[in-house]
Amino acid sequence: MGAGFKVRVARAEDAARMARVNVRCWRETYRGRMRDEVLDDPGLVTARERFWTVALTDERYRDNRVAVAERDGEMIGIAMSGPPLDAEPAWAWQLYVLYVHAAEHGTGAGRALLEAVVEPGEAVALWVADPNPRAQAFYRKHGFVPDGTAQGDDGVREIRMVRDARHGP
Repeated sequence: MGAGFKVRVARAEDAARMARVNVRCWRETYRGRMRDEVLDDPGLVTARERFWTVALTDERYRDNRVAVAERDGEMIGIAMSGPPLDAEPAWAWQLYVLYVHAAEHGTGAGRALLEAVVEPGEAVALWVADPNPRAQAFYRKHGFVPDGTAQGDDGVREIRMVRDARHGP
């Protein structure tokens, strides 16, 4: 599938590689927005590996959809979606994670990962860093629009974008 990469369902044994992709993408995306001591924390990869191990093995997350993109045996992207955490959401699903190495932007890997974890016609929401024009343009291209809600965490401002059930990925 795609331009020399493949997307597949993530497995528990992928947790360590997913953590490395996660941290690399955070560093590529959030450097200058998130505090350096967070991004450069020597325990960050280990913490993200624990997160992914739980996300892939804990029964509480069994309904989540988790996928990885690989090119020539190297993991280049990760994605995860699942039931929304909001008490009474106006959408049926939430995209929690979608990261692709910066060198892979524009290859179709992001779109393939999105399609792997979000069903066509599904009402879905996500949080995206603001400003992050490239990511926001990607989501707009796939039917998402800002709903006016914003939040901040660790110095990173995020806006919520939503896609109603009439739009496909």
